[in-house]
Amino acid sequence: MGKPTGFKEFERKTPMERPVSERIRDYKEVYRPFGEDKLQNQAARCMNCGIPFCHIGCPLGNIIPEFNDLTYKGLWKRAWETLSATNNFPEFTGRLCPAPCEESCVLGINEPPVAIELIEKYIIEHAFKEGWVKPEPPETRTGKTVAVIGSGPSGLAAAQQLNRAGHAITVFERADRLGGLLRYGIPDFKLEKWVVDRRIDILRAEGITFRTSVAAGTDVSAEELKTFDAVVLAIGSTVGRDMPVLGRDLKGVHFAMEFLPLQNKAVAGDYPEPKISAKGKNVVVIGGGDTGSDCVGTSIRHGAKSVVNFELFPEPPKDRPAHQPWPYWPMKLRTSSSHREAGQDPRKYCLLTKEFEGENGHVTGVKSVDVQFTRERQTGKSNMEEIAGSEKIWKADLVLLALGFVGPERDNAVKALGVELDDRGNIKTGENYQTSVDNVFAAGDCRRGQSLIVWAISEGRETARCVDEYLMGESELPTKGPDDLPRR
Repeated sequence: MGKPTGFKEFERKTPMERPVSERIRDYKEVYRPFGEDKLQNQAARCMNCGIPFCHIGCPLGNIIPEFNDLTYKGLWKRAWETLSATNNFPEFTGRLCPAPCEESCVLGINEPPVAIELIEKYIIEHAFKEGWVKPEPPETRTGKTVAVIGSGPSGLAAAQQLNRAGHAITVFERADRLGGLLRYGIPDFKLEKWVVDRRIDILRAEGITFRTSVAAGTDVSAEELKTFDAVVLAIGSTVGRDMPVLGRDLKGVHFAMEFLPLQNKAVAGDYPEPKISAKGKNVVVIGGGDTGSDCVGTSIRHGAKSVVNFELFPEPPKDRPAHQPWPYWPMKLRTSSSHREAGQDPRKYCLLTKEFEGENGHVTGVKSVDVQFTRERQTGKSNMEEIAGSEKIWKADLVLLALGFVGPERDNAVKALGVELDDRGNIKTGENYQTSVDNVFAAGDCRRGQSLIVWAISEGRETARCVDEYLMGESELPTKGPDDLPRR
């Protein structure tokens, strides 16, 4: 441990945001650069705990105290090797992960936790700058072929791991560009797409074949997929939760995942302007999660007249609630950069949408009612009640539904391959990630439901190991966890 007293000497610090007036005019990343000397001070805050609970918080089992210590000592290459032993894409998680590891940090019991996500991002960016991140094709090939359906984080992780095992990998992506949710679900101000392209170039150089604009089950048939020795479904959870209220069919009411991908396409140069624009409009975003926040930030950049964000549930507490003690993930108030761009917090809590109003077939307003929640003492069940007389009409020219996702689409590869679904509508698998079809496996959100990017990468890695065992009878690909270095 390089700095035993570091957590006493240094306060938690993270990069400053660019001024709001500047950043809402572009789609570049929000945060300013953070000096490596400052970063090493942040790494010095790691306590090298006897039991590092950050390992429990991280779905990838990242070896966090070790790469913190190596960063503090300036041993950047070893820090990168340690980080990349468990995480295929630290440049994604270092920008997008909500950092459950930090909520499990021992220092976080009574102090701000170690800035693990920030350290992770700067380790990988230092490695790219120094040229250490290079294609690593396998020395030999097994003769086995695997089709990976979907090029999101779980599909890319599975593809890279299986390619490292020596199998011939073909990734099928129905969109025109690779990256899945990373490409078309995450705004550029959170993840600029050159970061995705940089990694794709490495994967392609490692020998992975990519086929874009190819939908599994239609453009590529089930019969063709069955010619592969194994298939990995990594198609995400893309069916949006709808809101079947009066006026839902009015023009101007859209799913968030209609709105956000079109903006990303506009940034990529596909259109001069996004096909769904918030410019000059009163925007109502329904849903208070990350996707709702992304809609808020994007609408502000379009030049919306006003933006309000509905949340059905009460405002979370600012601090960790008593019933979610450390090291569990707490449901507390989190304010994103997009929320801060609105001038005043756009979130309105305990609002139930009752109806969309319109004129001439286009939405003009949203009718809401305030609600309150009560909990039954004996059962602990929470009940929602509308508050009489609290109805309100909100002006709205554009309504964006950011209500989460209910599972994978059923009419594509799921139907073509005939895999079973579970009672939640996700692809059903056993412990080895194998579906009801012998050589077909599933990974990521299509299997576990809507989740985090870090879980998607973890599932892709785990699925790859199970596929390798299926094909070869055994596997040298790693399991997650901090006790079996090296893992790559």
